Amino acid sequence: MSNVLDLHRELATGTYQHGGYHHFKISDPKPRDIHKASARDRLVHHSLHRKLYPFFDRIFIADSYSCRIEKGTHKAMNRFRAFAYKVSQNNTRTCWVLKCDIRKFFASIDHEALVRILRAHISDERLMLLLVNIIGSFNSDTVGRGLPLGNLTSQLLVNIYMNEFDQFVKHKIKAKYYIRYADDFVIFSHDRTHLVEILPYMDVFLRYQLKLKMHPNKVSIATLSSGVDFLGWVHFPDRRVLRTSTKKRMFRNIQEKQGHEATVQSYLGLLSHGNAWKLQESVKSLHEVALAKHSV
Repeated sequence: MSNVLDLHRELATGTYQHGGYHHFKISDPKPRDIHKASARDRLVHHSLHRKLYPFFDRIFIADSYSCRIEKGTHKAMNRFRAFAYKVSQNNTRTCWVLKCDIRKFFASIDHEALVRILRAHISDERLMLLLVNIIGSFNSDTVGRGLPLGNLTSQLLVNIYMNEFDQFVKHKIKAKYYIRYADDFVIFSHDRTHLVEILPYMDVFLRYQLKLKMHPNKVSIATLSSGVDFLGWVHFPDRRVLRTSTKKRMFRNIQEKQGHEATVQSYLGLLSHGNAWKLQESVKSLHEVALAKHSV
């Protein structure tokens, strides 16, 4: 309690300073650098998030799905299917999908641009000073850039940051069928030429307004019938199948954890969201084999 009171006093007098971070790496599945703040700093993060999220969530577009209440990957995938049906007119015409990914997303967030965006919405100077304090507590490879993956505030701040791009795509590009999940986004059209034409405009906006770059190897325009990889699943007109790399990782994890019940049930839950009946049966069989070995 004394620590909480000290923290309250610092916040009330404007003397609070964000501390350092504990750094560690995870594979999720690709290597990621996590920076974890102290317990006292995480209390501040949660308090800020609780107050700021309801306000900013109202200004976000409906089809932004990352780190938002009643959103998430499954709703994003269902929206993907709904848009695919509309654009293809129930699979009677060709549906083209522009898929993009932003390079080194969290590490590339520009502090100056983020603060500018926040100031356009927040007039309370004490609140802004606190946000500037937290934003400036971390730098990636370049000073004045990057947000730590371990902060709760980072999840909200990147959505506020990317909302600028969302609004540009919806109101300037006028993309009717657009979905974004964190740094992955897709646009649907029956006209491939249109997608080719709008791509440079989006690239320029990201580069000059938000200091972000699209990943050159992860920008594609493909037909839905050829399969579009989005959020771990490959989407087709009449089905979605699990990405091959995800499938391999799933079986490897089940074997390494010797068919641990919670792990198996987690994967069965994942598979229930796609056309994966055979995979579900394979997971159940692998689980039974692991249990039999364990009992012996």
